[in-house]
Amino acid sequence: MTPDWTSRRADRLSALPPYVFARLDELKARAREQGLDLIDLGMGNPDGPTPQPIVEAAVKALQDSSNHGYPPFEGTASFRKAITDWYHRRYGVTLDPDGEALPLLGSKEGLTHLAMAYVNPGDVVLVPNPAYPAHFRGPAIAGGDIYPMLLKAEDDWLIDLGSIPDHIAERAKILYFNYPSNPTAATAPREFFEDIVAFARKHEILLVHDQAYAELAFDGYQPTSLLEIPGAKDIGVEFHTLSKTYNMAGWRVGFVVGNRHIIQGLRTLKTNLDYGIFSALQKAAETALQLPDVYLHEVQSRYRLRRDFLIDGFAELGWTVPKTRATMYLWVPTPPNVSSTDFALNVLQQTGVVVTPGNAFGSGGEGYVRVSLIADCDRLGEALQRLKDAGIRYNSMTPETVLSPSQR
Repeated sequence: MTPDWTSRRADRLSALPPYVFARLDELKARAREQGLDLIDLGMGNPDGPTPQPIVEAAVKALQDSSNHGYPPFEGTASFRKAITDWYHRRYGVTLDPDGEALPLLGSKEGLTHLAMAYVNPGDVVLVPNPAYPAHFRGPAIAGGDIYPMLLKAEDDWLIDLGSIPDHIAERAKILYFNYPSNPTAATAPREFFEDIVAFARKHEILLVHDQAYAELAFDGYQPTSLLEIPGAKDIGVEFHTLSKTYNMAGWRVGFVVGNRHIIQGLRTLKTNLDYGIFSALQKAAETALQLPDVYLHEVQSRYRLRRDFLIDGFAELGWTVPKTRATMYLWVPTPPNVSSTDFALNVLQQTGVVVTPGNAFGSGGEGYVRVSLIADCDRLGEALQRLKDAGIRYNSMTPETVLSPSQR
């Protein structure tokens, strides 16, 4: 008799909600089988090639046999130095490459493993809602007691620290946060960072800031680094990725910087799980961090153009979407009384346009969909035209006009 392996899975897996992106992949595959030409604006997967200097650096490093063995657990010294030099150049923050920087197999890996390194079953973890799924899935896998900090449009999607009860704050071990934000595209002023550092120091909470979109900023806006704030390094770390800025999503390169003792805990866990990033990729990543700013300006210009084009197009269909100051996303409200899942499925099945339902990021994302700016304006124009042709407008949809579950 074949064992029922599904029933024998570890309890930690049952604590995880369904991964909506995996479900979207299934629906996209089915739509392609039906012959639909999909315009996929669902995932945060940058379009376009990795810059040629990075590719050339990788090829050269591949041909060097000294890179073919196991890399150092803590990453190569030259990559760590490139990381800390980049931080000093960008933010004026001085970091020790020998203890305050750690390369990662993408920031998602590090964010999740940090929870496993620090969260015991029952520990309280403060997580925004909505949030990037790794912020709550990592603590859930570790058995943490997740306290959702509900974000609201009227608060510009900023965490309301005053709404956290004192008894929760006193029990909290970690607080995850992310500005510029995925999925809401919200940004936070420096004063907010000062407040959250003071809050964390008062309650002795480990601060985890995900800064994946700091380079994708527009119109002169410069995002704040947590580590710019006095005292932040005593209680916090900051995660970054090369995926978005440098079109390196598939290369899986990220890093964490900040408090050396917190980083050492993550390093200790990782030495038992992996051998780090292939040395040749670390050489390529060094090149990425040393690219001239002209490349960054080109990336920012590309996303800004798409942002403006799509916001104007949504306006013609009845939507009012605020002009974002950073990230590669728009956070778009669904029509009144239409759920985010129903809206996203209806749009996919009627038009072949893929967007992500807001509830994929937590219950606080209900009533919104996330639209990624990962196609050129010609393709975005085609997406808008399909919505128009299908009669999908902000004020013309009701729960009765979307497909029922039996029709999906």
